[in-house]
Amino acid sequence: MPNSIRTTSNTQTPTNSTPATFKAGDSVLCPSVGNGTYQLFNDKEYGCLGFTTNGKTYHYRNDGKVSRNDAAPSLFHDTPANRQAINALYGSQHSIKTIDCTDADDNEVILMSSCMLSDTACDVSGAAEVMHDIGQLLYLIYNENISSNQVKSMARLVHDTTDRWYSILNYRLDALNKPLEQTGFGKVEG
Repeated sequence: MPNSIRTTSNTQTPTNSTPATFKAGDSVLCPSVGNGTYQLFNDKEYGCLGFTTNGKTYHYRNDGKVSRNDAAPSLFHDTPANRQAINALYGSQHSIKTIDCTDADDNEVILMSSCMLSDTACDVSGAAEVMHDIGQLLYLIYNENISSNQVKSMARLVHDTTDRWYSILNYRLDALNKPLEQTGFGKVEG
């Protein structure tokens, strides 16, 4: 009978059964309050630990719980591992909501604020409305439905309006060209 090599492995992962304890001066994380780092101090008036943020003081026991009946602690030591775990569980409170409108073959993407996109959409809508109004006016002139004095007055108004919208749209184009210059598409000439 050939010799066999016998191996054993321990598939159990070690666990830390010692609960965390906190003391004055510790930097802690408290996801129920916010995603900042907080400094604990001894609150002698209440006989417990506390930290203050935004003018409010929060109180905890040295085991990180608000009361002994809590199922789990509310405080965590400020370590990279705890930050990562809290971020995975709760997400960042200051995260940016990203709406992806890209196609599968897009190889460049520009992130812009929804406010900038909304401003641009409003300007495009306003310009489209003005172009429609000018088209209606030209149709009235073509069909001779307005007098020559009305044509002169309307032409003056149309000139002022188109001049103003030319300035607005060129301003918007300059704002859009700044990020476009950094892409393969380059600047759009106006």
